[in-house]
Amino acid sequence: MAPRRRDPSSGPDPAWTARTLLAWYDRHARVLPWRYRPGESPDPYRVWLSEIMLQQTTVAAVRAYFLRFTELWPAVGDLAAAPIEDVMREWAGLGYYSRARNLHAAAQQVARDHGGRFPADEDALRDLPGVGRYTASAIAAIAFGRPTLPVDGNIERVAARLFAVEEPLPAAKPRLVALAKSLTPSRRAGDLAQALMDLGATICTPKSPACALCPLNEGCLAYAKGIQDTLPRRAPKSARPERFGAAFLAFSVDGQVLMRRRPPKGLLGGMLEFPSSPWTAAAPHDPLAHAPMKGEWKRLPTRVEHVFTHFKLTLDVYAARVGRADPAFGLWTPRTEADAAGLPSVMRKILGAADGQGDRAGDGGRRPRR
Repeated sequence: MAPRRRDPSSGPDPAWTARTLLAWYDRHARVLPWRYRPGESPDPYRVWLSEIMLQQTTVAAVRAYFLRFTELWPAVGDLAAAPIEDVMREWAGLGYYSRARNLHAAAQQVARDHGGRFPADEDALRDLPGVGRYTASAIAAIAFGRPTLPVDGNIERVAARLFAVEEPLPAAKPRLVALAKSLTPSRRAGDLAQALMDLGATICTPKSPACALCPLNEGCLAYAKGIQDTLPRRAPKSARPERFGAAFLAFSVDGQVLMRRRPPKGLLGGMLEFPSSPWTAAAPHDPLAHAPMKGEWKRLPTRVEHVFTHFKLTLDVYAARVGRADPAFGLWTPRTEADAAGLPSVMRKILGAADGQGDRAGDGGRRPRR
């Protein structure tokens, strides 16, 4: 039986909304590698892993990483037993590297303190490293069917339009969370959460929402008012701060490049990097004073720019050929293997600045193009 038609001016009725959306989800759910199929029981490990990876990262970017992780470490105990260096290397390029360290620590905690089984309680889940309020709610709902609703950006947008909330974000966030949670059914809470996420990702999109195809348009106040394209509203963002620095590529005559490992905590914690000056609000007055060793350092024509969450970074890149790979200066890696050494994106850009520079980059032009 099709859901009864509603008067849009009355706004979304929770029971009607949940029933209608779940019927839509049963027909149109996205096929994602971490989702369970009808009749299957969800695997809390895969739910948790996907939720950590999806924090501030798109589904398209996560898919390949998730498949690789579950191939290498199919259960939480396997991940707990893996060396942290292997986990960080496989995470390279996904960004927000504290997630990888917390991921490994949480896997060890589940294996050690919970017998390899994830707790179903939200409070117990929040005791795991890297699991905050949203992620605990997502795992509890999706993996264990608890009647709770994780509210991400997609669900915030759907709620803002369903209830025609015109107050700008971020001030409107508490109200949007409360309104979204009012839709939570007593059964299939996890499916409803994923249905709302799918609706926001495929139909109730940030720009040009496909309202004619939306199963909830009959109960959507923004659609009834014709203001769906303007919601959710956002307060103006402040300008992103800028930082500057100098990075150094030292190439040895035997085809290796100098790297070092960053401190375990902080930005890019525990990741491999190329030596650089501090990243500060102004470019270094004497950049070569920060060079890791003596050499004929030459500035490359390509300047590296990279945007982190809280600032934009601009780096001048210097390169030199040195006599030998002296271990006193740090970690030396064959140039042909450096790309696969688990470099974060900004370091890949620094290495890429040497492409095509030949002897000017200090590598004698021996690097193959990919």
